[in-house]
Amino acid sequence: MAVPRVPAVPAAAPWPETDDLPMDTPALQESPLSVIIPMGPGENEAQGLLDQLHELPDNSEVIVVNADNGKTRRPAHWPATLTCRGYVNNGGRARQMNLGARIARGDWLWFVHADSRLLPKTLPALHEFINQSGDALGWFHLRFRNDGPGLCHLNAWGANLRSHWWGLPFGDQGLVLKHSRFEQLGGFDESLECGEDHHLVWQAHGHGLTVKPVGAPLATSARKYAERGWFNITSRHVRLTFSQAIAARRSLRKPG
Repeated sequence: MAVPRVPAVPAAAPWPETDDLPMDTPALQESPLSVIIPMGPGENEAQGLLDQLHELPDNSEVIVVNADNGKTRRPAHWPATLTCRGYVNNGGRARQMNLGARIARGDWLWFVHADSRLLPKTLPALHEFINQSGDALGWFHLRFRNDGPGLCHLNAWGANLRSHWWGLPFGDQGLVLKHSRFEQLGGFDESLECGEDHHLVWQAHGHGLTVKPVGAPLATSARKYAERGWFNITSRHVRLTFSQAIAARRSLRKPG
């Protein structure tokens, strides 16, 4: 049976070649790791994340796929050994991440939300995971930044428990897997309005791919809980988790 491929994505426009994420640093070559950062319309959180990624392994690359022409500058201290590229695609997060994966040259893909922030153990644990874990889909322990309600600590606790017990991490936990495996899984489902990360994890289970913790935390913003209400966001996530899990299990049971 033919191996499914990542869905084709219409050509995306690169960002203008100014001092905003220049497209030619360094020359094209094989890479151990590609970090893919999708950004929604008007989102401006990626700059803080980029400022933390300068300690990636040599020859790694960072690909930012923006929904508009928002300006995200390559940090001044960016090492010459790391590539940083930017593209524009407004087709939704699943399409953005699939585009980043198609462009990527890394043996491993790390999908990181723009509002994520690295903690001291994040990159060392990632390096060890890539070097020693073989074939697996990795996830980070979720922590929330101090920009939302205190109750968000319960959400982080629940997300980590769900990930450990049922092997169901979500996208804000920084999913990382081999490039070849991502292609085998068919990429992110672009027909879904949300939950493309959840669907990918279910596909991993269906293909017998181990889903396991990287062994370090990754922080994400709790801003939406503050803006739209802790109860509203939490109850919506619970409903979506169960409905998407039911749909995914039904899909995996289909013959062929």
